[in-house]
Amino acid sequence: MTPRTVRFFSDGTELVGDLFVPDEPASSGRRPGIVLCHGYTGTRRIHLDDIAIALARCGFVTLTFDYSGWGDSAGPRGRLDPFTRVANARASLTFLSLQQEVDPARLGVFGTSYGGAVAIWTAALDERVRCIVVSVAVGHGRRWMRSVRRPDEFEDLLERSSADRAARVMTGQSQSVPRDLVLLPDRESKRIGDAARQGNPMAVTEVPLSFVDDTLSFHPEWVVDRIAPRPILIINSDADRLVPPEESLALYAAAGEPKRLVTLKGFGHYEVYGGEALRQTVEAAHSWYGAHLG
Repeated sequence: MTPRTVRFFSDGTELVGDLFVPDEPASSGRRPGIVLCHGYTGTRRIHLDDIAIALARCGFVTLTFDYSGWGDSAGPRGRLDPFTRVANARASLTFLSLQQEVDPARLGVFGTSYGGAVAIWTAALDERVRCIVVSVAVGHGRRWMRSVRRPDEFEDLLERSSADRAARVMTGQSQSVPRDLVLLPDRESKRIGDAARQGNPMAVTEVPLSFVDDTLSFHPEWVVDRIAPRPILIINSDADRLVPPEESLALYAAAGEPKRLVTLKGFGHYEVYGGEALRQTVEAAHSWYGAHLG
């Protein structure tokens, strides 16, 4: 399946995405459309395109995109800026709804990892989202960052972030640091993530310390209940050490009905993007979207 590279705008900033349309025409003329949101420092062609292709083969029109300042999209480079990401996702919904192959009354979102946090905020704010699926999602930014660190490591990070906050106000600049200092992957996640980024010119190895402040104040758990009565499927993995499964459990507890929790068995965070874990993820998502978007 060959995607169409597309361009559209979010608050005046040009975004670049890939549109995946099933080869066979829909019997009803138009198909449900799904916007996919990638994670913390990813781009649309790292991990996310495989999910988009798989869902398109299930009969959905899918759209991946790079956030402002990431990948091929315009904007200040390499910022986290989570609420701009939400605005980008909403613009993507509008663009997708305008495509002739898409039924604008049947739109869904899919978010993975930190993209799950973005997808939840998007659905909470935008009632055009009729169905949502999130996989290995962050539920509460501060709790997540704290949970994967020793106490002294977390306090050291907070101190560096505080100093950087002052520097940003006085100089307009944030210090660049290695990506893994902020994300702090487990060994398996680092191995798989490094391999996926190797040779990719859009892969990020450094991020500004402002990522810490942005993460500490972004909590989809606060708004996930506002999605109901629209349906939400939450997928996690019991062996995820980068985004512990407790994040998804807290999201599920806070969400309203209809909701479903699917727990994958034995897969690490980045393992969900390939092989058997990807098959199970797509199978669950296909079933959920099929039941609620048609």
